[in-house]
Amino acid sequence: MEPSTSAAAAGSPSSEDAPAGPASPLLSLPGAVAGEAPDEGVAAHYGDLFREQRALADGSGMVDLSHRGVVTVTGGDRLAWLHLLLTQHVSELPAGQATEALVLSAHGHVEHALYLVDDGSTTWAHVEPGTQGELIAYLESMKFFYRVDVADRTADTAVVHLPAGSIAEVPEGVAVRETAYGRDVFLPRADLESYAREHGPLAGTLAYEALRVEGHRPRFGLETDHRTIPHEVGWIGSAVHLDKGCYRGQETVARVQNLGKPPRRLVFLHLDGSEVHLPGHGTPVRLAPEGGTAGDGAPEAGAAEGRQVGFVTTSARHHELGPIALALVKRNVPVDAPLMAGDTAAAQETVVEP
Repeated sequence: MEPSTSAAAAGSPSSEDAPAGPASPLLSLPGAVAGEAPDEGVAAHYGDLFREQRALADGSGMVDLSHRGVVTVTGGDRLAWLHLLLTQHVSELPAGQATEALVLSAHGHVEHALYLVDDGSTTWAHVEPGTQGELIAYLESMKFFYRVDVADRTADTAVVHLPAGSIAEVPEGVAVRETAYGRDVFLPRADLESYAREHGPLAGTLAYEALRVEGHRPRFGLETDHRTIPHEVGWIGSAVHLDKGCYRGQETVARVQNLGKPPRRLVFLHLDGSEVHLPGHGTPVRLAPEGGTAGDGAPEAGAAEGRQVGFVTTSARHHELGPIALALVKRNVPVDAPLMAGDTAAAQETVVEP
């Protein structure tokens, strides 16, 4: 059974929000197996999940992320305007410097996650599949007198990911987000097939997601729900700048940062038990039952079921670590408490400090 990346929780991206990108032509390649929501329209894998993971970890190959939404902002006021709307400090963002940012509700809950770069004349962002329509509607409502133009570029632009260490060439004139994890290339969609032929081997989204889970990196719609605040999943610093103001939801961010603690925290789980089954998105996480677990990870006979303290957000099979997952748990769960993800015993590592 493949890892579940269902976005069933409230607040998750939905194909009903807006059209996702067109189905990738790379799905017609030999061995390609189509992904499931939220990664429909691209390949989950090309026949060998662990080989694809190892290739990415070694800095070779590419991942087709052409199902992701692409939004651009142009105009002389674009960075100053975005600075007022986003959680990140972007008013003086240098050309070519990658960043990420959030759009929050008035109560500080995460509504969108944007992965940004400015090329000197255009700000490019890729977002979760199907969410670009709602994001653009919000941005359009906030234009007022600013000199900006917002456009949905999903139909003509495909995002591809090159892992860190890749020596693959990037076509001249395209926008590129370069981070510690690799490069996200905003490629003309018409060039996707030819670029893939030149810069294989191809890796699917399951390999990409396994390395994301290993890196403890949250994803909107999987690690978030309708009440997630940035502190809970580790977005403070990477996507939220604490020394800027003037954005919706700032009061909640400042209050939690200075006076309180987030009600939940993201954890990394090492999963025991059979590799045949992985707990899907939303699987309850409980304190391990009194009496412990049997050798196969299942509760011992007569053990009292522990209380639910959270839920699995993403699970994956890793080529070195085995079955792993991210989960959201209550802040007061002891950092050394043994847990159960569904019927599977789990040892936790701290991602967000309690």
